[in-house]
Amino acid sequence: MLFSSAQLLFLFTLLLGTTLSVSSSSWFGAWIGLELNLLSFIPLVSSKNNQYSSEAALKYFLIQALGSSVIILSASIMLFSFYSSSILMTIALLLKAGVAPFHFWFPSVMEGLQWPQAIILMTVQKVAPMSLLSYLTFENVTPIFMSAIMLSAIIGALGGINQTLLRKIMAYSSINHMSWMLSAIMISESSWLFYFIMYSIISSSIALLFNLQDAFHISHVLNTINHSSQLKMMTFLSLLSLGGLPPFTGFIPKWFLIQEMVSAGLFLTLSVLLASALLTLYFYLRIAMTSLMISSPKTKWTKKSTLVTSITPSMLYLNLIGLLGPSLFMLLI
Repeated sequence: MLFSSAQLLFLFTLLLGTTLSVSSSSWFGAWIGLELNLLSFIPLVSSKNNQYSSEAALKYFLIQALGSSVIILSASIMLFSFYSSSILMTIALLLKAGVAPFHFWFPSVMEGLQWPQAIILMTVQKVAPMSLLSYLTFENVTPIFMSAIMLSAIIGALGGINQTLLRKIMAYSSINHMSWMLSAIMISESSWLFYFIMYSIISSSIALLFNLQDAFHISHVLNTINHSSQLKMMTFLSLLSLGGLPPFTGFIPKWFLIQEMVSAGLFLTLSVLLASALLTLYFYLRIAMTSLMISSPKTKWTKKSTLVTSITPSMLYLNLIGLLGPSLFMLLI
């Protein structure tokens, strides 16, 4: 069982806080939703038996509290003066989402989490800040957005090249994908929603695969279980899909976003995003080639064969959707 009954309660309040923040009609209601989300995530992260998770929970609390205080400051400026505080609001939301150059906390927090909690941090915790960013007017904050997109693409690509810890690799991968999502926000809200859903599905599938293998380091991928051929193929396809390599599922949202950015004339930004995507594909291939080409040792430390047997078909076909039916997604969009 991934979560206990008490953790399921906090997971429900976490989703409730995200829903409240996204659907609120005022910044005060959005702030309340963000605070409820924060206070619900801390018990999910912290553990008495793991000092690293407690350290990650403390880091996450301090950073999110800083972001919340900046939101209160910007809301106070808007309430008691005639000056626009959209710049402060944008900086606070970028900090909460873990976008470069405010990304410094994200890899270190990811390193102290278990894979189920890491999935929440990479996916659910992005919803509220990104949705609030899409509500802002872009006339005043376009330079900040463009700088964040460029830096997230470059830092997310370069930061993961020299990493050997899987959670840090996934963290820098998330930072790189945030640059694509910010670009999608500048184009349309539906583009961002489509990209975010596809990214959430693919990254969650990879994190679940690593959780099934109890893998936290690249060398742990070698220590697979008896169904090593199936597990290796699943890991290989999922990582290529996350890298956006055609014709896998991860290429579909990037394909649509590339077309939209070309239509909008964002050629410089698109060039940086495509160059960074090639670099991220390099450290995905490091894990993928390790999991596929190198034989696993005879000593098996993990015993989760029944779970792998039951979850193999769905996760395998999930990352082949782009190969089997890209025209279906074209019709939906």
